[in-house]
Amino acid sequence: MYNYHSRKKSHNRQRQEVSSNKPGVIEVEGEVAEALPNTMFRVRVPKGSLPTIDEDRVVLCHLSGKMRIHYVRILPGDRVKLEMTPYDLTKGRITYRNR
Repeated sequence: MYNYHSRKKSHNRQRQEVSSNKPGVIEVEGEVAEALPNTMFRVRVPKGSLPTIDEDRVVLCHLSGKMRIHYVRILPGDRVKLEMTPYDLTKGRITYRNR
């Protein structure tokens, strides 16, 4: 009989940090204005945070997967960090809640 466990490779890989500065992603901070169903939020982003935007912007955001898994609670008034794509500046993903 063949022993499958003797051929198992050890996975001693070092943990790699995920770079939050992905190419093509805009990372800004804002304040949660409203909590919506299904972990959706309206986030107020102050002027000057987004390129070529000279006024306060309200962005529709969803919660990132890691924050859903770890049950991070977000309430209106919380300061959050969000990621946006340069193609659609009206939607984003919440990646971090400031304390």
